[in-house]
Amino acid sequence: MRFEGTAGYVATDDLKVAVNAAVLLRRPLLVKGEPGTGKTVLAQEIADALGAPLIEWNVKSTTKAHQGLYEYDAVARLRDGQLGDERVHDIGNYIRKGKLWEAFTAPTLPVLLIDEIDKADIEFPNDLLQELDRMAFHVYETGETIAAKERPVVIITSNNEKELPDAFLRRCFFHYIRFPDRDTMQQIVDVHFPGIQKILVKRALDIFYDIREVPGLKKKPSTSELLDWLKLLLAEDMPLDVLQSADSGKAIPPLHGALLKNEQDVMMFERLAFMSRRKG
Repeated sequence: MRFEGTAGYVATDDLKVAVNAAVLLRRPLLVKGEPGTGKTVLAQEIADALGAPLIEWNVKSTTKAHQGLYEYDAVARLRDGQLGDERVHDIGNYIRKGKLWEAFTAPTLPVLLIDEIDKADIEFPNDLLQELDRMAFHVYETGETIAAKERPVVIITSNNEKELPDAFLRRCFFHYIRFPDRDTMQQIVDVHFPGIQKILVKRALDIFYDIREVPGLKKKPSTSELLDWLKLLLAEDMPLDVLQSADSGKAIPPLHGALLKNEQDVMMFERLAFMSRRKG
């Protein structure tokens, strides 16, 4: 099984090497990069390329590691016992399987996505060390051990909001998705907008990369935001002369809400445009 990218996902050579190395070693692939660079989508594309089902575990700030294994609903069992429900005699009725349990017992080799692991508290990755290393865990309430017959392909994403423990990193194969250069971005645009006018893409990319290079920008626009912006430009049938060249600096970009996502950055560009008009 080798990952060579897909028709809908432009994968760089170093990303392909990282994915195939993780698949061969059956080590979790830890993927970092700016938000919007396709980390989450990568798991779906790997699953499609390998013909494997995708199991998604979306981590939140309140997520605990044990929820990925299983949860025992003691309250429901107590309530059923008070009501005389026959289900109460089988404790298995109150065990809710987590995403790791699903992945370990899947009938076919799955791809397990643990998305945005850095959102949880610092103990979250430590609490999964043994389970991800051994691909097995013990269910104390029933006395059974859940073990994977074949190690699933595990993709873990992080936006670098928190540092991950060294012991956890040691068990992963790491890859950082660098922000696409202009040629790679052109390929991405061509995949999503086949047949789009070359001059429109050129001017849009000029503006996009010029915005990203502005010092003091609080949030740089990402790949997904560029695609949203191009989609809006096409939908609005925006005249080419409205798109200023990257070095003109005479106006804030049209439909800038797709690229600039906070008031500080918008105000900064408005000031830059005002100063440019005054100089003009």
